[in-house]
Amino acid sequence: MRVISKARLRAFWEEPGHEDAEGPLRAWHTHVNSKSVSWHSWGDVIADFATSNLAGNCVVFNIGRNKYRLVTRILYPSQRVFILAVLTHAEHDKGRWKETCGCFEPAPRPKSELSKKSREWRRKGH
Repeated sequence: MRVISKARLRAFWEEPGHEDAEGPLRAWHTHVNSKSVSWHSWGDVIADFATSNLAGNCVVFNIGRNKYRLVTRILYPSQRVFILAVLTHAEHDKGRWKETCGCFEPAPRPKSELSKKSREWRRKGH
């Protein structure tokens, strides 16, 4: 898998009061970003992280013994994991993240579909 982007994780653990998130977030990133990890479905994710949860089209990972939540969007065909938000458990429970993360919007279409539609559109003279 390829994690996009570690900078969001770093920004979180560098915030005052979140220093203890660095170790667990680095461990999660190292594991998931490994070439040996290849998720093709929710079942693959739950096999690696039994305490993760689905939230619409997103996967929420429990980090640091449930102290933090990592909200991600996994695009299985392209093997990419997008970091949408890193939250404390309390911030997660308030639910405000749901309005901005896009987890409850339709999943983005793969680029191959967009390219096919674009080619069809252009062929029709648009």
